[in-house]
Amino acid sequence: MAKKSERKIFVLDTSVLLYDHNSIHNFQEHDVAIPITVLEELDNFKKGNDTINFEAREFIRNLDKLSGEYTLTDWIPINGRGRGRFKVLMGDKASVDAQIVFGERKADHRILNAALALSEKENNRKVVLVTKDVNLRLKAKSLNLAAEDYETGKIKNLDTLHTGKTTMEGVKQSIIDMIYADGFITYDLLFDEKPSANHYFILKNNKTSVLCTYNPQNESIEKVDKRNAYGIKPRNAEQTFAMHAVLNPNIQLVTIQGVAGTGKTLLALAAGMEQKQNFRQIYLARPIVPLSNKDIGYLPGDIKSKINPYMEPLWDNLKLIQNQWKETDKEYQKITDMVNQEKLLVTPLAYIRGRSLSNILFIIDEAQNLTPLEVKTIITRAGEGSKIVFTGDIFQIDTPYLDAQSNGLSYLIDRIKDNPLYAHITLEKGERSELANLANHLL
Repeated sequence: MAKKSERKIFVLDTSVLLYDHNSIHNFQEHDVAIPITVLEELDNFKKGNDTINFEAREFIRNLDKLSGEYTLTDWIPINGRGRGRFKVLMGDKASVDAQIVFGERKADHRILNAALALSEKENNRKVVLVTKDVNLRLKAKSLNLAAEDYETGKIKNLDTLHTGKTTMEGVKQSIIDMIYADGFITYDLLFDEKPSANHYFILKNNKTSVLCTYNPQNESIEKVDKRNAYGIKPRNAEQTFAMHAVLNPNIQLVTIQGVAGTGKTLLALAAGMEQKQNFRQIYLARPIVPLSNKDIGYLPGDIKSKINPYMEPLWDNLKLIQNQWKETDKEYQKITDMVNQEKLLVTPLAYIRGRSLSNILFIIDEAQNLTPLEVKTIITRAGEGSKIVFTGDIFQIDTPYLDAQSNGLSYLIDRIKDNPLYAHITLEKGERSELANLANHLL
């Protein structure tokens, strides 16, 4: 058991509590302090239907339960075996004033002052500011105050993040021939142990190759054929795997990760429309992340005018599929009818809250801009007969307190791999244009 002198004090910033309302419980035997400025900021986030509003309300409720008959300026035990204590920091002054140093009176600087004052008061213990705001961490370190990111739910090593695909060289020609002849082999002809569920393989022998996947239902390595969906043809092995995953009725959860131009959303939408008869509706949604993180209320026009710019990329994918045919063709009209009859809905993610997700194909674009809690909330609301597809680029984050290691898409890929209901594929080759590929690789 750690000695009291070894226990740290972690000072939590508002960004941590808006990311995870249970964060106060995740510091083991160490103590947790919350500046009063953080509570004031949380009060501004209480109202609303977004995830951060839920997080703010839940944390305030939890704090009220934990405090009980104590005053918040006392060290209060945190419920749970081996846990530390917590308290609220009032406006104590430190020898260094962050508001003077940085020349501005703002909430971040008052939080820094609270942490600095605590560090001077508890000079025999290490005080660490925990924040998901990179700039605030840098400011803290410039004042000789230890600062770090909130690590719970964060992927430790992106280099080992599940890609969903393995290329195997030097496979016996007889095995490849057997797969082509029979469509499958038992896994033990190729592996000593069972592969991960729904993992994809490119098996090669000199110039011969075959695309396969491990089917956990019958424990076999099965051939993956290149299939077209609503006129969209996979252009490489990874796209073929992605199409297979979305079309496979045994897989209820799919993630597709890749940089811009790899065809994530287009493949998911085309494969979804190909099986429209299996679902009551198809939702194509994305989170709204306004420019410079301003609320969309500052934009002119009614709510439809405000939202349309964020939904335009989704409509572009739909139009690309539709424009393969002439306006007089039956296939072209079918897509128009799907939209008019709301069989296919293009909508902001926030607008599906409260709707039933039974017998729905739900495609969520730009999923890297979701928190782990938001991803969990979406999946836990899936009803019978539903399928969910998340697409995104974990290196293209548009929200200030998420990064490649802490966003919901990375978290999902890391946590749920090897589940028989799940498949993942990372798309690597851009197929939009040579110019787009040039930008992705060199700029």
